[in-house]
Parts: sequence; C-alpha cells; structure tokens
Amino acid sequence: MREPLPADMFEELCPSSLNPIRFGDKWAGLVIRCLEGGPRRFSELRVPLSRVTPKVLTRSLRSLERDGLIKRTVYAEATPHVEYELTPLGRSMLEPMAAACAWAEHHWDELLDARESYDTAPHLDQAG
Repeated sequence: MREPLPADMFEELCPSSLNPIRFGDKWAGLVIRCLEGGPRRFSELRVPLSRVTPKVLTRSLRSLERDGLIKRTVYAEATPHVEYELTPLGRSMLEPMAAACAWAEHHWDELLDARESYDTAPHLDQAG
C-alpha cells in the first residue's frame, strides 16, 4: 500500500505554485511532483491538486503523456482503473524542477513583493 498524497502538498502560496518558471502547462510541474514517488491514480492526484478541475487535469495529463513525460496504464481487472507514472524522460525533469523550486523559495519575498506591486499598480488598458 502506498502512502497517500497530502492534501496540502501544494498550498496556495508554496514555492511550487509561486515559481515563475513553467514546465509544460500551468499544472504540469505539480503533476510531475505528485508522480515523483511512483504511480498514482487520477483520484489520488486530485487530492493535492484540488484547485485543478478534472477537465484541466485530464488535459494536462494527456499533454504530459504526449510529450513522453508520463505513461498511462489501464488495468482491466475486476475493478478497472488507470494509473499514471513518470517515464525516464519525465524523471529527468525532477532535477531541473528541484533547482527551479529552490530558486523560487530563495527569492520568495522578492517574488511576492513584485507580484503585489504589479497587482496594485495602475495599468494601461491598452497594450504597449
């Protein structure tokens, strides 16, 4: 029996969610982190990724599968189910992601200050 993923794995303000460096779509890096410890079912991924709608999570998983970063396995047993796991290519993303997360954690205050400053500043309605 594998250890369940913690529901608060990605709190709203954690270095992983604050990281301005994107690996795939908005949620791909978090999905990869969830699969770091081994294969997971969709319902298991939904626990720490509760802010992601099932439709968007499905889209992210398909995109990661298309890119060769995860493998989807269908088990046609008495209770059919699907599991997702990192491929060797997907596992190779863990090291650069860890470096990006460490960077975001180191620059946490600066990132928050910059975002708050931007969000409270008056902006032109026109591009340019």
